[in-house]
Amino acid sequence: MSYGNILEEELKNKIAKDYFGIFDGTKIIGNVDFCITAKATEHAPLLFETQSLLWAEAKKGNSDIYKSIVQLILTIGKARTFDKFLPPAFLGAFDAEKIAFIPYNTIQDLFYINDFNWSVTPSNHETKEFLMVLEKVKIIVDNYSLLFYFDKDDTEIHQFIKENFIVGKSETSKIRIDKNNFISIYNKWFTAVKPTISIDWEIAKKFNILDCDFYLADLLSIENESIKGKLNVLLQKDYYKSNKKINEYGQFTSSETRFNDNQKAHQQFWNKYDRPPNEIYWDYMVLRRDLLVPQDIREETGSFFTPQIWVEKSQEYLADVLGEDWQDEFYIWDCAAGTGNLLAGLTNKYNIFASTLLHQDVDVIKDRIQNGANLLEKNVFQFDFLNDEFTNLPQSLQDIINNPEKSKKLVIYINPPFIEAPKRQFASIGNRAVEQSKINDKYSNILGQGTRELFVQFLTRIYFEIPNCKIGQFSTLKTISGQHFINFRKFFMAKNLKSFICPANTFDNVYGNFPIGFMIWDTEKPEKINKIKVTVFDKHNSNIGKKNYYSYDNSQYINDWIKPFRGDLKTNQLIGKFPFMGNDFQQQNIIQINHHKMIYNKAAGQFLINQKNVLMACIYFAVRKCIKATWINDRDQFLTPNEKWEKDTIFQSDCLVYTLFTNNIQSKFGTNHWIPFTEKEINAQEKMESNFMSLYVSGKVNTETTEDLFSKSEKITQKSLEFSAEAKAVFNTGKVLYKYYHKQKNINVNASLYDIKVHFQGRNEIGRMNNKSDDGTYNKLIKDLRDSLEILEIKLQPKVYEFGFLKE
Repeated sequence: MSYGNILEEELKNKIAKDYFGIFDGTKIIGNVDFCITAKATEHAPLLFETQSLLWAEAKKGNSDIYKSIVQLILTIGKARTFDKFLPPAFLGAFDAEKIAFIPYNTIQDLFYINDFNWSVTPSNHETKEFLMVLEKVKIIVDNYSLLFYFDKDDTEIHQFIKENFIVGKSETSKIRIDKNNFISIYNKWFTAVKPTISIDWEIAKKFNILDCDFYLADLLSIENESIKGKLNVLLQKDYYKSNKKINEYGQFTSSETRFNDNQKAHQQFWNKYDRPPNEIYWDYMVLRRDLLVPQDIREETGSFFTPQIWVEKSQEYLADVLGEDWQDEFYIWDCAAGTGNLLAGLTNKYNIFASTLLHQDVDVIKDRIQNGANLLEKNVFQFDFLNDEFTNLPQSLQDIINNPEKSKKLVIYINPPFIEAPKRQFASIGNRAVEQSKINDKYSNILGQGTRELFVQFLTRIYFEIPNCKIGQFSTLKTISGQHFINFRKFFMAKNLKSFICPANTFDNVYGNFPIGFMIWDTEKPEKINKIKVTVFDKHNSNIGKKNYYSYDNSQYINDWIKPFRGDLKTNQLIGKFPFMGNDFQQQNIIQINHHKMIYNKAAGQFLINQKNVLMACIYFAVRKCIKATWINDRDQFLTPNEKWEKDTIFQSDCLVYTLFTNNIQSKFGTNHWIPFTEKEINAQEKMESNFMSLYVSGKVNTETTEDLFSKSEKITQKSLEFSAEAKAVFNTGKVLYKYYHKQKNINVNASLYDIKVHFQGRNEIGRMNNKSDDGTYNKLIKDLRDSLEILEIKLQPKVYEFGFLKE
């Protein structure tokens, strides 16, 4: 986070709070702008002067870090501050965008320069003294400073402070590099160092030389000399050397490439990191070179690394379906191979083909072959599956594809790219949209919106152009359940032989709480996709059960069912509203019942609640919320129910109770109509603005009237509601909580349950409600309510399936 154009004093306060909260930032040390020391506590008072940890110069806006350091040095030197106070471990400077640290021992010699006029004004940047120190400081800063940007390096700043701001610590701890952070460090290197390397990257790319090769050369080096010999590029002190030859139009003249800034950015960047990493990570980092490319290119090429546990599990499934000798009886082609890790563990190298979009990935695979990978070099080749003609394939593979009998023995075994172009406005890479390809052009008329998914393009070409083959494919479950893939399911007729799912976030660079499936298809046996049953494995590879996934073709969805019951703005009967968007679990967090005067994004749609539709609204809400969203049910669709729910009045009433104690109503927006108790029941301190809900529960509201909520009418059409034992338990625990709240001082008699939670739990510094309260009695009561709600959820869940809101 950058701090914008705030005043300097405000900036100092925010920096002290955000990054040095566990230290004391209030000390005044001479004329130094900003000082950090250890904080005295009741148990560890500072009886004597403590060593400062940081003296820094502060500047608002965007400043010259060199000049800020010089001004700090002149300020310290002029007052001889280091004679009056123990000097700090670090000097520093910061502004609204960045902060720099310099070990004090690298700069202290400047304070003892002979014949130096320390009486000059530190803020005057034109004096000869300032310019003389500036010249020296530039060298020191470039060699020793640790420069961080608040937006990009927030985590690193906190880590650096944690490891180095320790009283008595004399050596600077650099950030360690391991297999968990080497990719994120590459992303920072990409911005900071890559632009300073004198090479035409577009020309280099044609010769399969990428920036990741330079990063690995830097990473795997000691004192700026690369230590691993099989890298494509080697760092040689102040230049790079390549084993590849670039023609006369490239920049690798005499196999050397230098820096365009005298290696300044390179030096500053690597000042922060301890390299090389532990030797146990070296081979892994070289192997994972596929990740060390910009995100857009990585997504375009599909270089997502399949975790070894799922590689092994997929091969186990293939063996179970095709027989234990399947590798000898079938040909295998990974046409989206990346660096080839999906093929690890296969034994018959004479039957395996691997192709990938990038030639440098071919080089990686061939390098792995030299180190023992069980593949044939001639069967590893560059091929753009979505654009190249099959006539460009090795002849041996063409012979298999073109022979109807052999193609039946071909297994397309792939983890294709998962990237999806956005709706309407496709994402682009360079000057071309990610989904644009010859296959897209060829089949877009039958795919419709399905063309946005690259993996669907892979499956489409395989299905039409390699008929009767077997497919073993990793992907999301969109082709099974997605509403945008109805066209795909019309032509993709194949028998699902066996499948499993696993959490998506176990895959590198895949984020989100959804399943990735491995599905085995036999395209020789046409079969419409209506339902597939999969085995579910958790992140530890433990079998946790079975799960059905449905196509939902020709289904009616829950939002279509509820829309006709919506209220409108023309009456005075509104008591709330909720947004409804999407019919699956992905939208569960959006579904919240709010006050009808609360403003939110109307693009999600609004269901306005009144006395006529309140029960329907609660049924919809409870059905959408009583089953928690998980990575497993992520794609399950809520549907129009069957007629059974209409006869189950206990279910309907239980949905009302569930909603009464899980809604998001806040009285600050207006009258709260959702209090289910009378004043007498909860010993309210005064009369409430609305008794609508307690009257509704007791059957005393005319749900057919078009008059105001508070109008009196002798015509009562509603009966007193009946509840299950589980719902009654929720009422009882809720009543105890409301009673306890109304015993407190300075309360809001019209408080909603949300308001009660805020009263006891309070909010943190960023405005979020705290998880717990300091009031032990409240903590017990709210836990009792939550426990009773969980029991009610269990009561409701089977009804959701029985009444057809969800499929089993």
